[in-house]
Amino acid sequence: MIHRTAIVEEGARIGDNVTVGAYSVIGPDVVIGDNCWIGPHVVISGRTSIGENCRIYQFASIGEAPQDKKYAGEDTAVEIGRDNTIREYVTINRGTSDDIGVTRIGDDNWLMAYCHVAHDCQVGSHTIFANGATLAGHVIVGDWVIFAGYSGAHQFCRIGAHAFLGMYGGVNQDVPAYVMVSGQPPRPRGINAEGLKRRGFDAAQVRNIREAFRLIYRKGLPRDEAIAELRSRVDEQPELALMIESIESSQRGLLR
Repeated sequence: MIHRTAIVEEGARIGDNVTVGAYSVIGPDVVIGDNCWIGPHVVISGRTSIGENCRIYQFASIGEAPQDKKYAGEDTAVEIGRDNTIREYVTINRGTSDDIGVTRIGDDNWLMAYCHVAHDCQVGSHTIFANGATLAGHVIVGDWVIFAGYSGAHQFCRIGAHAFLGMYGGVNQDVPAYVMVSGQPPRPRGINAEGLKRRGFDAAQVRNIREAFRLIYRKGLPRDEAIAELRSRVDEQPELALMIESIESSQRGLLR
């Protein structure tokens, strides 16, 4: 299952039923789970672990040193979960000692060609990164987030669960859970209603989330007052808890 031209360095741990394509290079500190498919010309380096059933296509670079001029060779890592698809020319850099030292990607994510995940990013599960989407360092991305083509996030931004960033939309502030961002410059336009319906949210839940969006973005209330109002609804509308958490954890301020 390992092509004769591939290089798997001593110390690498390769699971059962793993395919490694022609001219790929697997470094000595790499761990690859069972049933993974590594295409040709892939480079996986550094202290990188990859879960089961992942597919990594040609010319991807996983676990290389961070693109941070302060990095001085510290022992940092990349951790990738299971069932991920990583397409051509995707780059995922390991963490830095200035943060937690680990770049993480959860399970069942789909990263299309030419995406970049920079050092210390924390990406949840079930996300989609369309072609050319880019995360600067230290970005936190919740579950089920969708990045359209060539969208991205400034360093230290937080993108809440179920959010949607439209094509070419580069955000420099935090996006709450459920919010859809689009335009030039990108601005919050509403909620990701279609995505929520596909994931099983019923009409009442979608309506509640839409009303919460209006409260935050349309009624002009101070942040603390808006959050207090949302908290008063959580017992009967538990889906709002994700939005509240994403707003309260904001460090760069909410995108407006």
